[in-house]
Amino acid sequence: MTARWPALAAAFLLSAGSASAQAPDPVAVTVTDKGCEPAALTVPAGKSVFKISNKSRRVLEWEILQGTMIVEERENIIPGFVQSLSATLQPGSYEMTCGLLSNPKGTLTVTAATAAAPGAPDPMALVGPLAAYKLYVMAEVEAFHGQTAAFVAAVKADRIAEAKALYPQARRHYERIEPVASLFNDLDKSMDVRADDFERKDADPGFIGFHRLEKGLWADNSTEGLGAHADRLLADATELKRRIADLTIPPAKMVGGAAGLIEEVAATKISGEEDRYSRTDLWDFHANVEGSRKIFDLLRPLVATRDPDLVARTETNFSRVETLLAKYRTGDGGFAPYDSLSDRDRNALKRPITVLAEDLSTLRGKLGLD
Repeated sequence: MTARWPALAAAFLLSAGSASAQAPDPVAVTVTDKGCEPAALTVPAGKSVFKISNKSRRVLEWEILQGTMIVEERENIIPGFVQSLSATLQPGSYEMTCGLLSNPKGTLTVTAATAAAPGAPDPMALVGPLAAYKLYVMAEVEAFHGQTAAFVAAVKADRIAEAKALYPQARRHYERIEPVASLFNDLDKSMDVRADDFERKDADPGFIGFHRLEKGLWADNSTEGLGAHADRLLADATELKRRIADLTIPPAKMVGGAAGLIEEVAATKISGEEDRYSRTDLWDFHANVEGSRKIFDLLRPLVATRDPDLVARTETNFSRVETLLAKYRTGDGGFAPYDSLSDRDRNALKRPITVLAEDLSTLRGKLGLD
């Protein structure tokens, strides 16, 4: 990995170089059922704060894209609510997602900054953790590709019981590295899209990927018509593996991913909306926690020098969540169906997961990446 260190250091400088600059006034964006208002924005390079108002009828995520890459995103914006997103952007042309996948994307133009930002944190401090995390991501995407190939083969051979057993095993590798895997907007939408992202729900032809196959296997108990979807999923998994091999992971995405994985569980997955047909949600929860802990473990020495109390508190919170999840382990190494948990069980999970997410959300600031 030594050859990648200059690129990693450069990436850190790029993301942190303007982090301490004074942010301008918030930029207001309203998302309706038809798209973004305004549909075109211009901001100066450096840090911007966007205020996203959801005036549509569905929970949405708002993303800033550069090509197929997600630069920044704010997930789980409830109808009628406003959420903030801080983004440190380099000059260039970007796109904004605007609700339903069928809605037109907005445009975001970032103009050159008028003054240089104050000095950034030492870029070399994160090079070691970034290199180690890249190795972890590469191993997980390799396992993901192999498990997905086995899952697809079972679907195409009409081996329903085998496909059902392989489904959560393949997905857990994706869920561990979701902060990186979801950087590629086109692949993330193809592999992990939910029916709720379409106006026609699960009847929409754009509803493909893991969850479309999940519906066929569990809700329909049939593989009829799933062959093309299975082939597309494997092709996407192959492309993801190729892209990740060439990717220099943005430091802010790695650090922010520790919180992002847990925040998603607390905000939406805890409701059971992720694997609604198979009820394999606890597999995903556990994989998200594993991926988050891996990032935290790599960053622990850096964070400990700045805030040892945060490290101790976060360790305790991780242990609490892991102990709760262990209660639902089954003898075969899997997890109990999520619909076997009571409301009390789910609430018992939600509180420590939310507390853990809150602590992890401070990591970017602690390391000078906000």
